[in-house]
Amino acid sequence: MPTFLELGVPAPLASVLAADGKTEAFAIQRDTLPDSLAGHDLLGRGRTGSGKTIAFAIPLVASLISSGRKSRPGHPRGLVLAPTRELATQIAAVVAPLAEAVGLRVTTVFGGVSQRPQEQALRSGVDIVVACPGRLEDLMKQKVVSLDSVEVTVLDEADHMADLGFLPGVTRILTATPAGGQRLLFSATLDRGIDSLAKRFLSNAVSHEVDESSVPVGEMTHRVLVTTSTEHKTGLVRDLASGTGRRILFTRTKHQAKKLAKQLTAAGIPAVDLHGNLSQNARERNLSAFSADPADGGVRVLVATDVAARGVHVDNVDLVVHVDPPMEHKAYLHRSGRTARAGAAGTVVTVVLPEQRRDVKDLLRKAQINAALEDVNAGIVTELVGERAAHVRPAPPQPVQQQPKKARQPQQSGGPASGSPARRRRRPQGQGGQGQSAAQGDSQRSGQQGQRSRGLQVGQRVDTRGSRRAQGGGFQGR
Repeated sequence: MPTFLELGVPAPLASVLAADGKTEAFAIQRDTLPDSLAGHDLLGRGRTGSGKTIAFAIPLVASLISSGRKSRPGHPRGLVLAPTRELATQIAAVVAPLAEAVGLRVTTVFGGVSQRPQEQALRSGVDIVVACPGRLEDLMKQKVVSLDSVEVTVLDEADHMADLGFLPGVTRILTATPAGGQRLLFSATLDRGIDSLAKRFLSNAVSHEVDESSVPVGEMTHRVLVTTSTEHKTGLVRDLASGTGRRILFTRTKHQAKKLAKQLTAAGIPAVDLHGNLSQNARERNLSAFSADPADGGVRVLVATDVAARGVHVDNVDLVVHVDPPMEHKAYLHRSGRTARAGAAGTVVTVVLPEQRRDVKDLLRKAQINAALEDVNAGIVTELVGERAAHVRPAPPQPVQQQPKKARQPQQSGGPASGSPARRRRRPQGQGGQGQSAAQGDSQRSGQQGQRSRGLQVGQRVDTRGSRRAQGGGFQGR
């Protein structure tokens, strides 16, 4: 494997990577960096975990260094588009140290948090924006940000963008960037409009496809366990969650993820959930807990919907459990890719009810996974669980503290005292009840208006600010 310096990576950037233990390039980095550092448009194909983020982060920062231009407020010079807010945050975490080493500033733009911090970050002048399409378009329409100075544009997980219906927005965003800028597009596949997108916006692009055998993954073992009933499945899932290593349990719905996390925690297995109903702050808090060492208050179990399948990268996940088998094979592969990353070994377990056998066989065939369906027994469970973690007594529920009642203030005018019921003037009976009907209508309209709320949007300043959300956060309202 060549080193980053041998591939032409500027010394300050190579030093940042070396400090993080990264000195030799993975296959996709080795293949793409000579062309991307030379300024060519590039189309890279490779699955998650192949090292794509570093492959585009290096030329993105290096190009902005070499151009020598300065960013103006609201006019970034580098742009990365990502399908989900989690992925945007993690991309920014990779780009930021490289950028900071050469005096560049990075910000994230996505929904789920207040828009104001994003506006402040952009107006103070940032060099690189990592964004989800929906929120970025909102800020463009509000004239908060302009893409007329973008020198390098990166589109990551383009196929997932297509899955989420974001390609029209991505097309508008790319159209707003200068035609002469460098564009790097990374995707696992070229179907669903990705090929036409590449042909339209990439000029004389160099293509690189990473062979699956060259992706730096460790041994990934697939097991399919057939349970006898729903009750049997519940006990098996609890056992699989009880080991000492990190594990991610995938469910099909938000409700199931929340419910299962609570059940495991109540059973002495601390768990956190990740799904679209959580606020951005709650997502980040739960991901931080899952990433932290249990000795420092972290948890070993994350229960998630497919929202975590593509946008969450946590090291040292020993086990992925498909509590609910996914609907299609691509989701199976993306879920499974949370383990056996960067050379580490991992196991993927699919839990199957008797009536799901045929569907799961078809799913595995499409995913090109050879795994026999096994009946569950104690030996298999012991093998998969390994050493069990100590039981953790759940914290008792905190009592709700009631706010003290405010003392009544004396009324200064001759009207009714504050807090006393207002007198109603009765309408004459001759109005046929119209006064009562009108009053009810006013009350209903008032109640409806009071129930309406405006959703806050959010984003994140990586170098100094906290996070925020954008409609393009990858899953609107999820």
